Amino acid sequence: MTRWPAEKVEMPGNPFWVVGDPERDGPRLVFVEVPEPKGVKNRVHLDLLPQGGSQGDELARLQALGAVVVDDRRTAEPGGWIMMADPEGNEFCLERNDG
Repeated sequence: MTRWPAEKVEMPGNPFWVVGDPERDGPRLVFVEVPEPKGVKNRVHLDLLPQGGSQGDELARLQALGAVVVDDRRTAEPGGWIMMADPEGNEFCLERNDG
């Protein structure tokens, strides 16, 4: 247990919970309910936020390492992320870095 506070974020069409250091120093955990069924669930689904570069730069880097795009939500509403899978099929999301 992290003992970090939880905060509900009311994004239209995509509410979610964020658990993390209140100083926003270090990693945060984001919990999102998804309506679609999944045959096999990941034990952990990571959302990656590019640091020091754009989402496009990080997408190219991850693809060069063998990741593939599963669902591109950059222009969808709500959107801004790209669902990807590593070479073993584990899914993760690449978030947009607005800062």
